[in-house]
Amino acid sequence: MGFWGPTASTVRNYRRLGLRRPPSPTWRTFLRLHSREIWACDFFTVPTLRFQSLYVFVMLSHDRRRIVHFNVTAHPIAPWVWRQIIQATPWGTAPKYLIRDRDTSYGRDFVHRAAGIGIQTILTPVRAPKANALAERVIGTIRRECTDHIIALNEQHLRRVLRAYVTYYNESRPHRSLGLQPPTGPLAVPPRHARQKVVSEPVLEGLHHVYRWAA
Repeated sequence: MGFWGPTASTVRNYRRLGLRRPPSPTWRTFLRLHSREIWACDFFTVPTLRFQSLYVFVMLSHDRRRIVHFNVTAHPIAPWVWRQIIQATPWGTAPKYLIRDRDTSYGRDFVHRAAGIGIQTILTPVRAPKANALAERVIGTIRRECTDHIIALNEQHLRRVLRAYVTYYNESRPHRSLGLQPPTGPLAVPPRHARQKVVSEPVLEGLHHVYRWAA
C-alpha cells in the first residue's frame, strides 16, 4: 500500500497561514512618520498681461508647511529646475525624501542626480494629485490669496509679488494644522495683563495684513 502525501493545494494553504506578512504602512502613515525629512515640489502657471504663461516652481517642507524655495521662469527646462534644487539645499540642508510628479521638465537624470546629494526621489502615480497633497494645497492657497488678485506684468514683477507673499505666508499667516501659528514658529505673545496696542501692517498693498504688538 503506497503512501499518499498532501496535495499541492493543501501545502499552499498551510504555508499561507504560517507566513503571514505584517500589513504595510499606509501612505498617510509614511508621511506622518517621516514628515521632518520630506519636502515636496510642484509647478503651477500664472498668465501675464500679454497672455504669456509663466511657471512658478515651489518647494515646501512637510513638517511645518514652510515654503523653502520658489522661483519663476518662462522656460522650465531641466537645467533650470536642477539649479533650483541646488539653491534650495545649501550646506547639507537637503531633505531625505522629495515628492514630485512625473513632469518631463525635471529631466531624465533628475533621480540619479538627486541621489548624488542624498535625496531619494518619490515619484507620484500618474493622475494622482492626492499623492502630493501638501504641494497641491499650498499652490491652491497661493492662487486664492495672491496670484488670482494680481495681473503679472513679467517675470520680475511676479517674482517680487510672490517674494512678499511667501514672507507673509511663512512668518505671519496662521495655519490650522499648526495650532494657528505660522510655519516659522510661534508669534510673540505679550504678558497676560499687559495693555499693548495692536498695529496692522499691510502686505501687498493691503491684500493681506500682519498684526503685531506695538513696541
